[in-house]
Amino acid sequence: MALRARAAPPCPPLLLVPLLLSAAGAGALEVQCRFPSPTPTNNFALDGAAGTVYLAAVNRLYQLSGANLSLEAEAVVGPVADSPLCHAPQLPQASCEHPRRLTDNYNKILQLDPGQGLVVACGSIYQGFCQLRRRGNISVVAVRFPPAAPAAEPVTVFPSMLNVAANHPNASTVGLVLPPAGGAGGSRLLVGATYTGHGSAFFPRNRSLEDHRFENTPEIAIRSLDARGDLAKLFTFDLNPSDDNILKIKQGAKEQHKLGFVRAFLHPPDPPPVTPSYAYLALNSEARAGDKESQARSLLARICLLQGAGGDAKKLTESYIQLGLQCAGGTGRGDIYSRLVSVFPARELLFAVFERPPGILTVRAAPAALCAFSFADVGAAIRAARTACFVEPAPDVVAVLDSVVQGTGPACERKRNIQLQPEQLDCGAAHLQHPLSVLQPLKATPVFRAPGLTAVAVASVNNYTVVFLGTVSGRLLKINLNESMNVVSRRVLTVAPGEPVHHVMQFDPADPGHLYLMTSHQMVRVKVAACSMHSTCEDCVGTADAYCGWCTLETRCTLQQDCTNSSERYFWTSASEGTSRCPTMTALPAEIDVRQEYPGMILQLSGSLPDLSGMDMACDYGNSIQTMARVPGPAFGHQIAYCSLLPKHQFPSFPPNQDHVIVRMSVRVNGQNIVRANFTIYDCSLVGQVYPHTACTSCLSTQWPCFWCVHQHACVSNQSRCEASPKLTSPQDCPQTLPLPLAPVPTGGSQNILVPLANASLLQGTALECSFGPEEFFEATWVNESTVRCNQVVLHTTQKIQVFPLSLQLKGRPAQFLDSVDPMKVEVYNCAVGSPDCSQCLGREDLGHLCIWSDSCRLRGALQPLRDSCPAPEIHTIEPLSGPLDGGTLLTIRGRNLGQRLKDVTHGVWIGGVACEPLADRYTVSEQIVCTTGPALGPFLDVVTVNASKEGRSKERFSYVLPLVHVLEPSMGPKAGGTRITIHGSHLDVGSELQVLVNDTEPCTDLVRAATSLSCTMPSGALPGPVTVCVRFESRGCVRGNLTFWYMQNPVITTISPQRSLVSGGRTITVAGKRFHMVQNVSMTVHHIGREPTLCKVLNSTLITCPSPGALSNASAPVDFLINGQVYADEVAVAEELLDPEEAQQGSRFRLDYLPDPQFSTAKREKWIKHHPGEPLTLVIHKEQDELGLESHEYRVKIGQVACDIQIVSDRVIHCSVNESLGATEGQLPITVRVGNFNQTIATLQLGGSETAIVVSIVICSVLLLLSVVALFVFCTKSRRAERYWQKTLLQMEEMESQIREEIRKGFAELQTDMTDLTKELNRSQGIPFLEYKHFVTRTFFPKCSSFYEERYVLPSQTHSSQDSSLMQETHPLLGEWKIPESCRPNMEEGISLFSSLLNNKHFLIVFVHALEQQKDFAVRDRCSLASLLTVALHGKLEYYTSIMKELLVDLIDASAAKNPKLMLRRTESVVEKMLTNWMSICMYSCLRETVGEPFFLLLCAIKQQINKGSIDAITGKARYTLNEEWLLRENIEAKPRNLNVSFQGCGMDSLSVRAMDTDTLTQVKEKILEAFCKNVPYSQWPRAEDVDLEWFASSTQSYILRDLDDTSVVEDGRKKLNTLAHYKIPEGASLAMSLTDKKDNTLGRVKDLDTEKYFHLVLPTDELAEPKKSHRQSHRKKVLPEIYLTRLLSTKGTLQKFLDDLFKAILSIREDKPPLAVKYFFDFLEEQAEKRGISDPDTLHIWKTNSLPLRFWVNILKNPQFVFDIDKTDHIDACLSVIAQAFIDACSISDLQLGKDSPTNKLLYAKEIPEYRKIVQRYYKQIHDMTPLSEQEMNAHLAEESRKYQNEFNINVAMAEIYKYAKRYRLQIMNALEANPAARRMQLQHKLEQVVALMEDNIYECCSEA
Repeated sequence: MALRARAAPPCPPLLLVPLLLSAAGAGALEVQCRFPSPTPTNNFALDGAAGTVYLAAVNRLYQLSGANLSLEAEAVVGPVADSPLCHAPQLPQASCEHPRRLTDNYNKILQLDPGQGLVVACGSIYQGFCQLRRRGNISVVAVRFPPAAPAAEPVTVFPSMLNVAANHPNASTVGLVLPPAGGAGGSRLLVGATYTGHGSAFFPRNRSLEDHRFENTPEIAIRSLDARGDLAKLFTFDLNPSDDNILKIKQGAKEQHKLGFVRAFLHPPDPPPVTPSYAYLALNSEARAGDKESQARSLLARICLLQGAGGDAKKLTESYIQLGLQCAGGTGRGDIYSRLVSVFPARELLFAVFERPPGILTVRAAPAALCAFSFADVGAAIRAARTACFVEPAPDVVAVLDSVVQGTGPACERKRNIQLQPEQLDCGAAHLQHPLSVLQPLKATPVFRAPGLTAVAVASVNNYTVVFLGTVSGRLLKINLNESMNVVSRRVLTVAPGEPVHHVMQFDPADPGHLYLMTSHQMVRVKVAACSMHSTCEDCVGTADAYCGWCTLETRCTLQQDCTNSSERYFWTSASEGTSRCPTMTALPAEIDVRQEYPGMILQLSGSLPDLSGMDMACDYGNSIQTMARVPGPAFGHQIAYCSLLPKHQFPSFPPNQDHVIVRMSVRVNGQNIVRANFTIYDCSLVGQVYPHTACTSCLSTQWPCFWCVHQHACVSNQSRCEASPKLTSPQDCPQTLPLPLAPVPTGGSQNILVPLANASLLQGTALECSFGPEEFFEATWVNESTVRCNQVVLHTTQKIQVFPLSLQLKGRPAQFLDSVDPMKVEVYNCAVGSPDCSQCLGREDLGHLCIWSDSCRLRGALQPLRDSCPAPEIHTIEPLSGPLDGGTLLTIRGRNLGQRLKDVTHGVWIGGVACEPLADRYTVSEQIVCTTGPALGPFLDVVTVNASKEGRSKERFSYVLPLVHVLEPSMGPKAGGTRITIHGSHLDVGSELQVLVNDTEPCTDLVRAATSLSCTMPSGALPGPVTVCVRFESRGCVRGNLTFWYMQNPVITTISPQRSLVSGGRTITVAGKRFHMVQNVSMTVHHIGREPTLCKVLNSTLITCPSPGALSNASAPVDFLINGQVYADEVAVAEELLDPEEAQQGSRFRLDYLPDPQFSTAKREKWIKHHPGEPLTLVIHKEQDELGLESHEYRVKIGQVACDIQIVSDRVIHCSVNESLGATEGQLPITVRVGNFNQTIATLQLGGSETAIVVSIVICSVLLLLSVVALFVFCTKSRRAERYWQKTLLQMEEMESQIREEIRKGFAELQTDMTDLTKELNRSQGIPFLEYKHFVTRTFFPKCSSFYEERYVLPSQTHSSQDSSLMQETHPLLGEWKIPESCRPNMEEGISLFSSLLNNKHFLIVFVHALEQQKDFAVRDRCSLASLLTVALHGKLEYYTSIMKELLVDLIDASAAKNPKLMLRRTESVVEKMLTNWMSICMYSCLRETVGEPFFLLLCAIKQQINKGSIDAITGKARYTLNEEWLLRENIEAKPRNLNVSFQGCGMDSLSVRAMDTDTLTQVKEKILEAFCKNVPYSQWPRAEDVDLEWFASSTQSYILRDLDDTSVVEDGRKKLNTLAHYKIPEGASLAMSLTDKKDNTLGRVKDLDTEKYFHLVLPTDELAEPKKSHRQSHRKKVLPEIYLTRLLSTKGTLQKFLDDLFKAILSIREDKPPLAVKYFFDFLEEQAEKRGISDPDTLHIWKTNSLPLRFWVNILKNPQFVFDIDKTDHIDACLSVIAQAFIDACSISDLQLGKDSPTNKLLYAKEIPEYRKIVQRYYKQIHDMTPLSEQEMNAHLAEESRKYQNEFNINVAMAEIYKYAKRYRLQIMNALEANPAARRMQLQHKLEQVVALMEDNIYECCSEA
């Protein structure tokens, strides 16, 4: 089984989006995140302490982060070769003759054992084998089982230890980790497993009777899980004898007792020490096969667990007792839910979901139900049962399970003289019969019913019981139950459409506000309540969600734990308190007069509010207007607050036409508006303006306290403003006009109008005028106190009728009127308008209009006689032209003079002899009559007559007919409705109204009529079955004709594929299902992002194809199908929505993932392709990588209108060819690739000229031109061939690319294995060969920059003796004694001491350095040497050294800033720059050793390993695998590996297997052997290759000494070829011996220094002088073809990439425990200096930092690993490191890399990675910048600690003596400089220097001569 772990990705934005498709549903639940599993899920377990979720799926185990379900680790556990008829392969002694097949591993048990840090995972393979995996890393097996043991003492493993779980995917298994028995020992595992052996439905159908299950796998067992004890007893039945701890059903009784397990759980889970704890098993005992009367029984079994250390061990069967659970309604046997589906133990109740067994159908009842059982009732029933068995036997109450192998007896019996203890009543005893079964089930009535329930989880929250129910369709129901177990609210959430919810759901142990559930392919974390969507307290509390409550002072709906101080009273209002407890406020006064002053407002606060006294309060009026508020004293519930009213100038303005404004105010506490109220500001003076025609009435009837001033005609709030006006108390007292009806007046007629008044005595004599509109005013005269006359009123109208309202206006006061509550109206008419014929004109008499007809309608004169006759009626049209014999048709007659009034035609409309009754409400004078036809005795045809004093006849005839119906098609359709039916018959288009009715009640909609057919859309049907269809004419009788329509079961869609589409749409989606033969039309629509729906095509009864709709963006979206115009809905989903239609979510079961459109191009990305007609054309089209998974038939390629036949399709390439001839009429043809709706023109095909033109040209042209044409023709032919060859070459290149990728992959895997072994070796051995600090310093400070180092300090390596194969470490003078004669020592030591004190004087040292640097002959080497000697001399005072360096740097910055600041620190040309290099080396040494050393060393090892995997030319050094082009072996040398068995005499080690190449020289073989034997030894202690002999034992009698050159060496081209393993023909596995030699062979010297004129290894060196002699072809081949081997650079780079990335990340990362203080300090110093000089360019600072650290220190280390490690740096490794160092330099640079084909490969090789590395560098600089700045004291302390760590490592006197040599050499110049410096002069430093010189020079010549 393969195991792997990988890092956790971020929680996918996608698929991690909640499917909240309905606002109602979203109010209660919210999917927070999900984890999709590629294989079906099986189990999950929660680790609350670690915040981890363990998920088990088929063949996979996952470890997920609990917060976001991101992947942390993964284990692959299948498939494996297995057979259910074979023992597990962990039994080596058990053979199997049955074939093993690749079998999926279904997880059966996933349990957490936190005490031992284990995860128990049992699967269906290997007979139910279990593994113990590591808690915290599921990919690791923590305990191997069976345990490994020596061959002499093997561990005995029995099948019963391996056969733990059920071995079939569909057989149930439950597991539970139990605490140690009696508080001692290890954990135990309770397992319940369905029997799958012989005789069961799970046993394979074959002739084999071999059954491994009966003997080895009991139905229930408690097994040992003590992983810390004896592993040989793991998974055994841990009590002796073993049968006592199992419950196994007898073989003959298994058919009657088929157990299916649901869940195992502890209750109570964490009992107090005294309280007993029980393990429960919920299970089903299946019905007997073939017994129709037998039903499944739901059982609850209980087992006692020991508490404490003193309890006696009990058998499992002693305490085992089971009782039935029955969930049943009150409607008899048919209302029983007998199969247990899921259980959830709460504190006092056990909640269980049951389903109705198959075969019992009750229409009114739901197929599943939720019941609750009390644990107290369970305990009471068990105690009563044991009493009935042993004390007072009652056979109908309890029985002994005689079907169990471990049982005691067949029946209960009275135990005389035994008093049962309470413990025995609860848990039984050994001397009592066992196991027991309670015969009477525990009963409960359903709390809730719903279809398809699969899971339950319960929580008690705030006096509510909240039940979560999973469903078979992937939904989660949440119901809230009150204390009476009644449902008070419910919500539905679609979690995973179409995926059943697993029967176990669990709350997050760390956060009960989240629920974990599992569907068939997903793990989901659901937030139990989305409270934040409720914005008001009423919504929050009123929704009756137990989790949600109103957080008063935060004014938001929250979970209780999310509200501050929610545990205190009144801070949080729960749903159980009701909306009446929501905070409310009343403002007093509630109405405010705008013209009155108010001292403030009183606020009455009620509801759930904490004491507000002492809090920061204010009254908020909006628009940032607030006033002070306060609560005088402590109070709860009802509180009084005082608030200042907002100032008048801040009153809001009144809205137009409104006399008041409503102000919303809030009480603001601690910055939050916690409660709101409204009050009103009113203005009485605005009443008259708002209601000008009823000013007084409105004033006195308004809700405000207003008064009416009669004389002022004003509404006021203060009556004192009415100057002696009478007080009016009622609106009826207002002066007002009274209504009086007036006769209509003709237009332009003059009349006087009397207007009656009421209550007008106070206004008598007031000047008035009559107003009939904005511009119609006439004089008004008082007749008396109750009447006013309007004089000479003349009104005009151009309309048929116009009504003018009459008002009395106060003269000279615009818009002030007497009240007109019911105003008088004057109707003015115009006879000339609106009466086009005689009947309409004369008919106006009924309206009081005096009109007469005389060619037109006119006003009748006073003496003109009345004419009452008109011409005969004219009938223009009748509609319809036919009707049924029963009558009832609404006949519409249109024409002229069709009567002056209705009564003229009431009995005057006839169809032949049949009357037609006119309808009054649809009669239009003169123009239209609508009448209802009467019944006729038989069919006939006649005209329609209208008699209105004169008779008119229609030209058209109306016919009475008899309509008939014959047949209906189709005769069946889905019960969802939408089927379009057609009814055939005759005369079906007659009449005015027609209906098609289903069952005489439901109408068939969207009716379309024709003479012989009707078509309409059927409604939905309640149930499958036949219904009658009839046609009703004119709402009379229904014509039936025996029409029957059958409602059938709805079509079902099971899957859609593929589930991905391109954004442009058009991809063919295949819809699979059943019953599609009833589908007439179907369309596909995509929600949210989809464009127009697409029409689908029905292929057959099981398949539909749909083009995918286009989309607006790349996303995943739900898909819906409209079948026959109805939205497709899953049957179970529809049933769930009926639970709560208002809150049900309309969620689609299917989703479509939209991905970007594919992109295509030609092979060479050209836009023009030339082609000659008549020739075959083959196109190679490249496709960009995508995830659409397109098939070959989905591509369409066209050239113009000609299809290109697709022949080959791969992930990246499409090949197509055109066989037919392309016409040359169009010179250019587009090449188009089409996928779905996506079209892309990738190129244009350009066709060549015609053959005729070529022939004419040949005839006309001269012989010379003919030859030219022939040559051109040949050239073109070859070009075309070359083009075809190029296309073939492209395929070869792709194959080559694939081979390179494969080579990189294999090489990387192989190198990873080698490096893993190397890492293990490093850990086991002495580790990485770091050099000591002192050697690191000497090698870094004195590489080769000073003659002092080269000439004096480096001692040649000691030649080792053959007996002592070790090399002396090089000795540096700074590390040894100061070698001077003793006679000179006193003076020189005194001089050096005095000189040291001078160097420790800052003024002297700075002047000293500057003076030396000013000397022209003071070379760069001298400056480097001086800087390094100063560093060593001042190593013990690094803080002083740092201050000197900073001062010198300031001088350097000043000098650079004046020129080009970006060039500063670029090179090491001054003393201070070398001092900075040394300072960085000292400060970064800890980082180098602790952080960077290991990845650097691993990279070096990886480079060496990779180079050694191919051929290496021993003389030129060039290799097959390298990073450096100059060192690339540009020949294809076939090399085969050879594994050699080598012994090294005198090494003290056993022989080793060494891998070499057959092309290796013998020296190379020796070096590899030495590396294998000495890999744990520093390189300086290795023997050298020339110091050892290698002997090959070809046989027992023959052996050969192997050398690079001997008498057998081959001579080629005048040169000797070095001997190789292939030369000696040394076979695989050959035995070699290596030994130290006394006789050193120096005849050859170093191989790479051999004369290439005499010797070669793999390739002959190129003779450049002979190059011109060679043919052009040979020369060209030599020059060009080797370039193809550059791909090996890529191969090597890809293999080493991980190690390089690790190194760069280590260099450019910051450890929190050891931040780079020196880097931070120095970078801050640079930033400070730049700021002082006004340098703000960020690039300059970046360059300074780069030059000071990465390029100054790290590049030096990367190029010189020998400074850090005791290793051998070969020339080839040095060349590879140069490429890596260049990549690091480019990464730190800010200039863009201008790369091209001519750029060097060392820059091109890592060009792709450089941008990413640059981001890492910039991030590193930013992290340094963001660190806390260091004070000088902190930095000095750090530097002092660094000095202390390496004190006494160097001989300071030697360094001082060398520095003195410079002082002596430039003595005069230094003296002058000291003299010129005031500070030095003041301190007499030049005098002190003279003293030093005097002391040193007295004896120096003598001493030196003696030395």
